[in-house]
Amino acid sequence: MHAVDSDPTGRTAGQYARSAVQRLRMRTLVTLGVLAVATALLGRTFGLHDVRFLASEVALLVSMFVISRYVLPLVERRDRGAQGEEHVGGLLDRLADGEWTVIHDATLGRGNIDHILIGPAGVFTVETKSHPGPIRVGRVHGAALGQARAEGRAIELVTGLEVEPLIVFSRAWVDRPMARRKGVRVVPARMLLGYLGKRSQRLSREEIERAQEQVAQALIEQQAHKRTVRKRPI
Repeated sequence: MHAVDSDPTGRTAGQYARSAVQRLRMRTLVTLGVLAVATALLGRTFGLHDVRFLASEVALLVSMFVISRYVLPLVERRDRGAQGEEHVGGLLDRLADGEWTVIHDATLGRGNIDHILIGPAGVFTVETKSHPGPIRVGRVHGAALGQARAEGRAIELVTGLEVEPLIVFSRAWVDRPMARRKGVRVVPARMLLGYLGKRSQRLSREEIERAQEQVAQALIEQQAHKRTVRKRPI
């Protein structure tokens, strides 16, 4: 079987998450910068005892408190999530040198799918989680399971093939690795490639190529639709 392109959409692992982190950091810095400059200008223009300067100073202090209490922890969580996607994506990219197609950071209009795998062992979606753990499979949040199932169903609608949804923890210890809960298999990242490598062949070369083309076409059409919506006049 011939090797195929690793990602027909050209996106890298964690690209969306990393962009979100960078935007949030930039907005935080701009907000603090604007408030600091405004406070300095008011103090220079009206004096340090003017009510406008004092109000601006209070707003700056409140903003610093809110950012340190809420925004910075959010940035840290999103940064950790992006690192998790990049780590798992790096592992999966090793498969792209052979008979697998690995698609990162895909969207079909209903949320983001971290990774899609198509190869001899079947079709898989991967939802990456970066919680440090330990993780008990029986306590994986229902929302995470529902998200993973929805991602699998989205690809099933495109390909007409059965898709196995995976939740992969990038760095956590999992009490029952490879166990399934509500139709979703829970996998620690360190065991992911081994699990995929041990799966028996389920798809023929023709089925693999057809699924690759169908998923690639669906993603390209979704990107074209998004561009059309952005250009549409309000």
